Amino acid sequence: MTTAIFADPICREHLAGREHPERPERFDAVVEALGARGWPIETAVREATEDELRLCHTREYLRTARQDVEGGYRCLSTGDTDIGPESWKVAARAAGAALNAVDAVMEGRARNAFCVVRPPGHHANAGRGMGFCLLNNIAIAARYAQRRHGVGRALIVDWDVHHGNGTQDIFYEDGSVFFFSTHQCPLYPGTGRADETGSGAGAGTTMNCPFPAGAGSREILGAVRDALMPAMRAFQPELVLVSAGFDSRAGDLLGRFTLTDEDFADLTGAVMEIADASAGGRVVSLLEGGYSLSGLASASAAHVGALQGFGSAPGTIQR
Repeated sequence: MTTAIFADPICREHLAGREHPERPERFDAVVEALGARGWPIETAVREATEDELRLCHTREYLRTARQDVEGGYRCLSTGDTDIGPESWKVAARAAGAALNAVDAVMEGRARNAFCVVRPPGHHANAGRGMGFCLLNNIAIAARYAQRRHGVGRALIVDWDVHHGNGTQDIFYEDGSVFFFSTHQCPLYPGTGRADETGSGAGAGTTMNCPFPAGAGSREILGAVRDALMPAMRAFQPELVLVSAGFDSRAGDLLGRFTLTDEDFADLTGAVMEIADASAGGRVVSLLEGGYSLSGLASASAAHVGALQGFGSAPGTIQR
């Protein structure tokens, strides 16, 4: 078994505006970097069904978002998300790629998986798109794994430079999904305080580690090793999912963290250690942010190289 890589070319067709940082060239940069290393890429994915999307989103929001896109709106009426004529179809296929990845890993056809998807998803909550996100791909994947494959406990690790507020909201009162986030603070969307730890049945299953601009491996990998790993010895996840945002890399256009490609390989290795301990090594990773094309490309390659057991990918920038 190896790493399954999913990248549907339809992801290029979400057009948020010519000067928008979340642009089609992001998809091209990652696919070209992975393809240049000879890693096979699966381009045939499916569209997530409405029933699958409703695992995390309300019927009303799905109807509104689809109508906004089909009505030619330039921005979702629920928030600040820019959209284009194909945005609904692209977002549904991005979610479908995540579900294909879950199937591949849970059915034993791959040890782990990485999905090159856009638009990203971790800001979207049950009833609202936010930021650059229409549908919360990682949350839908977690719920699908529970519903379709009987996963009891899932871990979501979010190392995007922005807090995954939508993912947190969806699982805040759910003790079966543990949400862990490192993120820059202050920064959009302004959530993710350390004292946001879950409530009700989900008390203690949200862990936020906000850091100031300039933070790097010492803070972020340190939080994974010193805080998340001990918590996972008790939680024992059966599947690990990653919101792989590479805007936490040094030189990104929207963040001020200082992670290097080697750091992403190290973070990936730490996540794999958690998965090996209780989840049979099962990891599903989804692309979130990352807006410097060269940095996004090399960091993604380092991440996928580590998923395949290679450590940092050849040619990546080291510390």
